[in-house]
Amino acid sequence: MTPNAASASSGPSRRSFLASTAVATAAVAGGMPLLAACGGSDSGKREGATSGKEADKLIPTYVASTIAKPDIPSKNGSAAGYTSKIDLAALAASVPDKLGTGAPLKIMSPLWGTPPKPGNPYYKTLDEVAGTKITWQNQDGNTYGEKLGAVLASSSIPDMVVVPSWELVGKISSAVTAKFMDLGPYLAGDKVKKYPNLAAIPSDAWRMSIFGGALRGIPMPAAPVPNIVPFYRKDVFDKKGYTVPKSADEFLSWAKEATSAKAKVWACGDMRWSAAGFFSVQPAGSLGWNIGGDGKLTYRIEHPEYLEHLEWVRKLFAAGVVHPDDKANTGDPTRRFTSGQTLVGNSDMSGWYGMTAEQAQSNPDFEIDGMDYFGADGGTPTLYAGQPATIWSMIRKGASKETIENALAAANFAAAPYGTKERMFVDYGVEGTHYTVTDGVPVKNDRGVQEVNNAWVLLAAPAPYLAHPDFPEIARKQVEWQQRQGAFVKKTSTYGMNIVEPSRYATLASQFEQLEIDFVRGNKKLSDVQQAISTWKSSGGDKLRDWYKQLLDKNGSGN
Repeated sequence: MTPNAASASSGPSRRSFLASTAVATAAVAGGMPLLAACGGSDSGKREGATSGKEADKLIPTYVASTIAKPDIPSKNGSAAGYTSKIDLAALAASVPDKLGTGAPLKIMSPLWGTPPKPGNPYYKTLDEVAGTKITWQNQDGNTYGEKLGAVLASSSIPDMVVVPSWELVGKISSAVTAKFMDLGPYLAGDKVKKYPNLAAIPSDAWRMSIFGGALRGIPMPAAPVPNIVPFYRKDVFDKKGYTVPKSADEFLSWAKEATSAKAKVWACGDMRWSAAGFFSVQPAGSLGWNIGGDGKLTYRIEHPEYLEHLEWVRKLFAAGVVHPDDKANTGDPTRRFTSGQTLVGNSDMSGWYGMTAEQAQSNPDFEIDGMDYFGADGGTPTLYAGQPATIWSMIRKGASKETIENALAAANFAAAPYGTKERMFVDYGVEGTHYTVTDGVPVKNDRGVQEVNNAWVLLAAPAPYLAHPDFPEIARKQVEWQQRQGAFVKKTSTYGMNIVEPSRYATLASQFEQLEIDFVRGNKKLSDVQQAISTWKSSGGDKLRDWYKQLLDKNGSGN
């Protein structure tokens, strides 16, 4: 039951993309890598990985939920899809007995938007039905890493903390092992059956929750299929008779035809995210490391297709088919897309629903679709699986047994599957206060949009699913798009591993995103990128390769 608040990703930075993904959804998909320490105790090393049979010993027993059968079952790694109306008066209960005791619980979480006021009806009602008494310490999601780092460096840590993978850099990654408790005594093996919604979280997501040789995170599971969609304005394409491109050359040719600066219409925005898929570029972070068919371990920036995808995007800018504000890297790309100033744009999957819902009243002819990824040469693409979890909630070391049990009760409630009373509360709040039901469909009001914000949904989530009661066809299109792309998805050698790199390499590749932004806009030369790659190798890249080789030799390959 996806909330009805419209949302979509903003400008072309990896951090803003990941933030927009978190804000938009109760089932986050895709993201960046991680893994946990080789040491089996807190005194061991805090870098490395735990995988394979060693990881299997630490994770909860998987018990699938049978509450709501999906209309479109998962296929090729896709989310499950729900397109039928659900009888809201006959929702099942996934938590028939309150597991919380009402003991006080402080939770720190990122939040994008205006924080709801303490004691609001959403927070009060969720506490009542879950048996919790939570004090939310919501922090600005855009600067969450700064706050997280400061809190973890202090002696005053909230009882529960939400930790996104993109903030696990530098000292934060090692602090996770030092400051958060091992949940194994409460969740490993059959112990998890006390919390059936947590037991229904897929095992791959739990493997990604091992830090420092122990199960420390409660995950939000993610579908491994691509989460970046090359959206196009289907309504405009149909009206103009455009054919959806199926190769890099076709795209450039169409883009020149579709662009009219005089009419204030440009073909696209910055297409770097989608171009990575068209040219089969591996993801960033640890997923960028892979053992190829030649048996060599290489990083994404070492492959010829890395430069090729950037050079293609540079051609788009040079041809004048990219909106001028995208070239200046200002303003909101989503607004340019929905207003018709650009006809193709990158967004995370949540934008499919968010933009459609936003435009439904003011522009009823508005229709978008997801362009299938093509190989740059017109053949089939090679896409790479995202990690099966990228956000966790964690419980501080030293918490009392009652605090731990209340935190787990809250997470179990938050992980309720689609088609349950608990999911309805988490995603929509209180009927009459936060939403109304029209023709059997829940629709949020302004108060619902403001108060039912991304707090509870970040504590845990069910297996990935897509459902939009007010726009069921969007859910169908999303899942079918995922299934088509999923047929071309491969796992890298570090798939499913929550890798914590040595801190001395923490900023080794940090300059590449800005360099990419500058290069495609013509502000840097190809030789600048080539020199950066050479510098990366000599200043630590080759040594990091040796470190990864030892890690994979010890833990086995993720593919």
